[in-house]
Amino acid sequence: MADRKIRALVAKPGLDGHDRGAKVVARGLRDAGMEVVYTGLHQTPEQIVEAAIQEDVDVVGLSILSGAHMTLVPRVKKLLKDNDAEDILLILGGIIPEDDREELKSKGYVHEVFSPGTSLDNIVSFIRESLKEKER
Repeated sequence: MADRKIRALVAKPGLDGHDRGAKVVARGLRDAGMEVVYTGLHQTPEQIVEAAIQEDVDVVGLSILSGAHMTLVPRVKKLLKDNDAEDILLILGGIIPEDDREELKSKGYVHEVFSPGTSLDNIVSFIRESLKEKER
């Protein structure tokens, strides 16, 4: 991966109609030198995984503010696994209660959860470091 840009997909699954944060993160990743695909609002887990595979991304960032994270995130993770794409880094952003964050991480559904207000530098650093570790 050292010879190509990190490819990221930013997605808004479910019925959540607020995408300002997802767009800010997408632009921040792009400004940090990553290639970014933004899928838009109201994506199904199936559409997200299909796009991730077609675009050959290294990381999928889900943005969820609707409260449906405990259903949508495990579904995306299962579909990635079912499509032999489990090596794609999966991160989550949004309003996620602390107990749910811990459960999603401990069960291996996501690699990290970012809350509103997290600096773009922290998100970029996490992605870069995680992908470096995967290469080792």
